[in-house]
Amino acid sequence: MRAKTDTEVLIGGKIYTVSGDESEEYLQRIASYINGKISEYSRIDNYKRQTLDTQNVLLQLNIADELFKAKKQIKILEDDIEAKDKELYDAKHDLITTKIKLNTSEELVRNLETANSEYQKRIVELEALLANKESSRNK
Repeated sequence: MRAKTDTEVLIGGKIYTVSGDESEEYLQRIASYINGKISEYSRIDNYKRQTLDTQNVLLQLNIADELFKAKKQIKILEDDIEAKDKELYDAKHDLITTKIKLNTSEELVRNLETANSEYQKRIVELEALLANKESSRNK
């Protein structure tokens, strides 16, 4: 198990000590992301006119919205992967079934070719026998 990481981060111009199971780099990336969002929304006039509490709530709502949309997209992608896995499984099953049918058909063709060859030999033998009988009659 990972040890807790304590690190100082700068968010919105204030230094906070945060603690977590993740690396310091990860915690700094989160702080950087939040600072980016603060900077992004600070450029919007209507946002700047709000009280600090309202700004914080709006920022939290927007980050939560992104989270929910990301989770929804993950679910869509997971469902898509699951569907593709099923398609792949079905395709593999169809391939195996087709290979079995092909092997069976090839075996049948070999058996028929062997039988045909034997019938051809038998025809030659019977034609020779018939020719001998006819030539014996003609003599």
